[in-house]
Amino acid sequence: MLITVLSLLLVAALALGGVLGYDWYVNRPEPIPAGTPAQPAAATVDPSIVPVAGTAPEPTRRGVTAQLRAGLRDPALGKLTGMISDPLTGETLWTQNPDDPRTPASNAKILTAAAVLEQLDHDDRLTTEVVMGADGQVILVGAGDPTLTVQAADDDTFYTDAPRIIDLADQIKRSGVPVTSVAVAPSSIDGPDMERTWDTDDIEGGDIAPITSLMVDGARTDPLDEYSPRSDSSPEDAGRALASALGLNGPVTEAAPASGARVLASVESAPLSTRVGDMMRLSDNILAETLAIELSVAIGGPATINGGAEAVVKVLREKGFNVSGVVLRDSSGLSGADRVPARLLDQLVSAAAGDSRPQLRPMLDTFPVAGGTGTLAERFPPGKNPGAGWVRAKTGTLTGVSSLTGIVQTVEGRVLTFAFMSGGTSPADARPALDELAGALRECGCRG
Repeated sequence: MLITVLSLLLVAALALGGVLGYDWYVNRPEPIPAGTPAQPAAATVDPSIVPVAGTAPEPTRRGVTAQLRAGLRDPALGKLTGMISDPLTGETLWTQNPDDPRTPASNAKILTAAAVLEQLDHDDRLTTEVVMGADGQVILVGAGDPTLTVQAADDDTFYTDAPRIIDLADQIKRSGVPVTSVAVAPSSIDGPDMERTWDTDDIEGGDIAPITSLMVDGARTDPLDEYSPRSDSSPEDAGRALASALGLNGPVTEAAPASGARVLASVESAPLSTRVGDMMRLSDNILAETLAIELSVAIGGPATINGGAEAVVKVLREKGFNVSGVVLRDSSGLSGADRVPARLLDQLVSAAAGDSRPQLRPMLDTFPVAGGTGTLAERFPPGKNPGAGWVRAKTGTLTGVSSLTGIVQTVEGRVLTFAFMSGGTSPADARPALDELAGALRECGCRG
């Protein structure tokens, strides 16, 4: 039997060797002809940022007007206002009723971002705490940071570098304090938690939620879905998440912490500049409102939605921007009652792109890239619109309202800023028409 087994193994080995040998013979590489140069070394990549040359040719007003002429005939633009500038020289290159106050939609977030970046420290963080209550109760105290997340330690989060409730629970456990129940502190945000011009249907629609000082994942019921319906009870959601992480099953109540209560745990938000970036790239309404309230409190104003909007206008006025015609009921642009002229939008972006306002420069990095990221990911189709990859802009959309404000580098290396505000037509029709205008600027020599 042993001899038989060994014989079979030998036959199998010989068969395998024959198959491999035949395969090598059939598929062997062709011999390299004599005199063939040696294979070159692998190419190396050296990523670098090449600054725009200050000597790029200057477009003229006449040239820009001619470049836009065809696109401006599109009836999908409806009633259009706008402005185009050269931030290097400060020259205005094109206008169309730029002082008319129009509904900005989410372009209002440009005002919010500019005011916050101008006034506050870019490294500012918000601290959410858990403090001792009575009889073994712990109280979760919000700080106006809606990026706090219920996600587990290793799970993705919607917001960048979001603080986690699980980290609060871990700190409480390490403290050794026996916990019997969880409560949430009353909101430190005063006044109505919804601006009266907002539609409550937008909570289920995923655009907004009641604004309180304690929220989780921007009140999304699905923490990772940008368009998730929102919760109208986010503080309780946060409390239940903490209780679950602590292994508690009882009800979550509301309780005011005592003055000087012992802090058992705390987590910090991402820096202010990161939160502004998330607000702009994701066009996040809740972040816009909470950032504006943070601004209002910092300058001694009320912790209210309307106070935040007033603080945005106040700071921009004090920083030297012309805010005539501006009416803000909120800081996100969700309200149809907001009014902003295209002139101010273009001037804010031009200030960020120029040299006079270094505090605003980070705002440019928050604009989505045409055909690539954020709210422009599905716009400016590469190969069809020359602005793909070269335009960076903030979008704005409400019923019958479409706006687009940003920067573009022309084919000759000149950076231009633009603000276009369209009204009276369907956004589905207006957006491609606005994109064509911005794409035309990319191909602009515009010195005619």
